[in-house]
Amino acid sequence: MEELDTAAPAKSPSKVITIAIVAVLTLVAGGGGWLVGGMLAPPPPKEQVDAAKEVAPNATGEEGVPKIATEANGVVQLEPITTNLAYPSENWVRLEVALQFDGIPDPAVAEQIHQDIAAYLKTVSLQQIQGPRGFQYLRDDIQERVDLRSDGRVTNVMFRTFVIQ
Repeated sequence: MEELDTAAPAKSPSKVITIAIVAVLTLVAGGGGWLVGGMLAPPPPKEQVDAAKEVAPNATGEEGVPKIATEANGVVQLEPITTNLAYPSENWVRLEVALQFDGIPDPAVAEQIHQDIAAYLKTVSLQQIQGPRGFQYLRDDIQERVDLRSDGRVTNVMFRTFVIQ
């Protein structure tokens, strides 16, 4: 005759216990990340924030956080550049950049740079700027053109947005 298996099937842990374990592990991971983040990048001392406010009162926003594009920082936000590419000509590019000047910004130089970047983008093909390497080449080319146009007065070109449609 057949023998019946009288052993009870092994119970798996309940869903509630599994959810509780995942929640506890998530809290431990979050707390550890907060602790390590505080150790690696502590907030600046209050004296340093106050000194920055005294040097350039318009350069910082609420609670000493620096604003991105202010002339007190030597940063000029250019108007957005929207133009079509050389090939295929039905593709458009929109680029917003900010220029960081070494010293007091010059609006005339900034406008010349704006026009030069717009003219340069009309000569670029989509294949030249595809992918990360193409974008890096575009950044390098624009930085080189800005250096030539500004005679070294612009120290950094900051890309704010870059969209190809």
